[in-house]
Amino acid sequence: MRITGGKVFTGDEFAERDVAIEDGRFVLAAGTAGEGAVVDATGCYVIPGLIDLHFHGCAGFDFCDGTPEALNAIARFEASRGVTAICPATMTYPEDVLGPLMDAATAYSAPADGAALVGINMEGPYLSPDNIGAQNPAYLHVPDEGMFRRLQERAQGLVKLVDVAPEVEGALEFIRAVADEVRVSVAHTQATYDQTCAAIEAGARQMTHLCNAMPPLHHRKPGPIAAAFDCPEVTAELIADGVHIHPAMVRLLMAAFGDDRIILISDSMRATGLDDGEYDLGGQNVTVRGNRATLADGTIAGSATDLMSCVRIAVQDMGVPLPSAIKAASTNPARALGLRDRGSLAPGHIADAVVLDENLEIRHIILRGKLLEA
Repeated sequence: MRITGGKVFTGDEFAERDVAIEDGRFVLAAGTAGEGAVVDATGCYVIPGLIDLHFHGCAGFDFCDGTPEALNAIARFEASRGVTAICPATMTYPEDVLGPLMDAATAYSAPADGAALVGINMEGPYLSPDNIGAQNPAYLHVPDEGMFRRLQERAQGLVKLVDVAPEVEGALEFIRAVADEVRVSVAHTQATYDQTCAAIEAGARQMTHLCNAMPPLHHRKPGPIAAAFDCPEVTAELIADGVHIHPAMVRLLMAAFGDDRIILISDSMRATGLDDGEYDLGGQNVTVRGNRATLADGTIAGSATDLMSCVRIAVQDMGVPLPSAIKAASTNPARALGLRDRGSLAPGHIADAVVLDENLEIRHIILRGKLLEA
């Protein structure tokens, strides 16, 4: 296959050139791929498939449903939105609920029209009761190395992210114990600047949905946001759905951290792609109106926006440069998850690509080297 005539994302900018694919991988354009099918991308952008490393569900299903039907529906919906690799997140549940989810993930094999499952994001249960967000406080648990290792064994190493509130009992010891084998993310926390710095020193390398479920920036109490900024090895997730963070704050954080350190996520829940109504998230009732999902008390409960729509909102409504948004939704999550053959259009990488028109609407999706039918 050859994608011709498009403005191709090169990592930091766009350049007019062809993209060639052979045997499900990108190759140098000088290869024999010209003998195959041609996708006309004239006047369009050609970008890598997006990677969502923090979302819960879509299309009426949740990762925590733990069924093949749910995983297939989620994977197919995500692929249809240009998200070609997924790392879905658990909610706060006890081990006897989380264990079967790990089993289901290891048994999963992506359908031909579904996004690849490249990891699991274990968002709960090692969180702070003082900043629980839409997680269920009934199932909170102190950070537990033994519990995590049992779950990781059932997942056969598929857990790529584990979330921790630095100030809870045993958090720093837990981070030190597991940081060499899983990416630790600071989440759902009331941690101070110093407590967050201690977690980073112990091995934490990511911030879960920066600004949300954590203390805000303050000029005398800078908190976890400033701690993350001060540590260049730390990446930060942002939910650019127009609900979770004001556009000015998104611009500020993109400028402060730089587009190499920001990861766009959707944090989407099962209502994504469906009509307004009543849904559930982690065993709690959620009301969805437009792209706003809330608990009964008004707490934001995930999003109802897919990652490609977040990219579009970031660029068109928030003023984020398109190359920065694409990097933050493809290259950066691939690096955070340790995916060496995804996140770019480089030769040798898995041939996941999306062709976007001038309005950033999807024209074509190439999934593992095959044109995905609409």
